[in-house]
Amino acid sequence: APQRPPHRPRHRWLAFVTVFLLIAIPAGYLGLSAYQSRDSGEDKARVASARALIYEWPSKVQRRIYDIPIPDGSAYVGYYETNSWDRSTMYVEFRCSPRQLSAFLEELGAEYGDLEPGVTIDRANADTVGWNFDDPSREYAGTVVRQSREEPEVSVTVDLTREERPRLFVVSTTEP
Repeated sequence: APQRPPHRPRHRWLAFVTVFLLIAIPAGYLGLSAYQSRDSGEDKARVASARALIYEWPSKVQRRIYDIPIPDGSAYVGYYETNSWDRSTMYVEFRCSPRQLSAFLEELGAEYGDLEPGVTIDRANADTVGWNFDDPSREYAGTVVRQSREEPEVSVTVDLTREERPRLFVVSTTEP
């Protein structure tokens, strides 16, 4: 019987493409995951090393923990968070419309009428992020929302100098 040459697949390119994809796709996925993980760590390090307000929105988790329902459409949003064994505090600053201010206060459990003339954020908290409430040309009003023991205490001071675009300063403190 005559010997036949070994079987050679006709579609060698198909076998090559299949092997390439079986190697390239997982390798690409691993490279992308490593890159994203590295970026995530850099963002967290930047936030952790901050010593003043960071002008971006706090995460939804942070807003929920500290009970700071920043209204959609708010502008110039900045925040700063401090943590220790016995106390965690978040400082938030933003501008919004009068209607958004009312909605913000309602969601906190207060009303626009609860705002009393003056500043409700103490000097130590204001100094932490560089807020200065000493300007006599500005009109401030504020309230402190005290909730149950499990929920944070929220101090709100509103700069009403520009009535069409109030500027809010919020300090929310949680204690275990």
